Amino acid sequence: MRAAGQTALAACLLVLAVACGGSAQSPSGSVHVVAGESFWGSIAGQLGGSKVDVQSVVTDPNADPHEYESSTNDARAFAEADLVILNGAGYDDWGRKLLEAGGSDHRQVLNVAELLGRKAGDNPHFWYDPAYVVAVADRITAAYRSIDPGDAGYFDQRRRDFAVALKPYLDEIAAIKHRFGGTPIGSTESVVVYMASALGLALTTPPEFMDAVAQGNDPPASAVVTFQDQVAGNHIKVLLYNVQTATAVTTNIRQIAAAHHIPSVGVSETLHPDGALFQDWQVAQLVSLESALAAAR
Repeated sequence: MRAAGQTALAACLLVLAVACGGSAQSPSGSVHVVAGESFWGSIAGQLGGSKVDVQSVVTDPNADPHEYESSTNDARAFAEADLVILNGAGYDDWGRKLLEAGGSDHRQVLNVAELLGRKAGDNPHFWYDPAYVVAVADRITAAYRSIDPGDAGYFDQRRRDFAVALKPYLDEIAAIKHRFGGTPIGSTESVVVYMASALGLALTTPPEFMDAVAQGNDPPASAVVTFQDQVAGNHIKVLLYNVQTATAVTTNIRQIAAAHHIPSVGVSETLHPDGALFQDWQVAQLVSLESALAAAR
């Protein structure tokens, strides 16, 4: 009887130990991740593999992410998540409000802007900077290791696999920089500012024009005139535009570019098409840009 009692006690202690040790992990054994936007969700899914399930909130490539309104389903997902990934810097304030509504004690939050030392008012399109993408991938992996330490080796391997998957994306950036570094380009919005810098391209559009459009405001008249003159005077070789944000002013700029035989290349804020891998989406846009730059020579 004493041996049986000790066996039962040992079993109970084992159950308690597992419960305590796994308190930061969901009962199903999967790490539940909610990403505010599909680009971070794609990266989180690739880094987590079969050990995580990822729900991305903003996924529609035809909608403006700045105008997203959260739902009760979003609130439930945030409350039950093991890890929430938000872009920050004012880009997804709806997510910050959902976090403030409460959640589990073990929930971790990755605010990309805070990770990068950025704040509201800074350009929030961090996923267009390859160095930032690498930093975020490292931080997500660290979060997975913390939440599910038993699978740390698995997550390390997934991080190495993701580095391989990113190589065509990084190679394309290097190729464009080598071939076209210094080429003047224009953009209707600030979404491409980080990428233009990484590519070594000279983005000449007035910042106040791009920032105003990104924030849903009318650009200052002086900035509009300057941009129009740059395009009409063929002072740029390629025009980039956000396919998810169209206004009368940006449409007019595109029309002027077409009239002066300046190629236009569309870019999106969220994955396009929906469900594409982050790196495939980015490479497709970069290849289109490279072709336009070559044609404009």
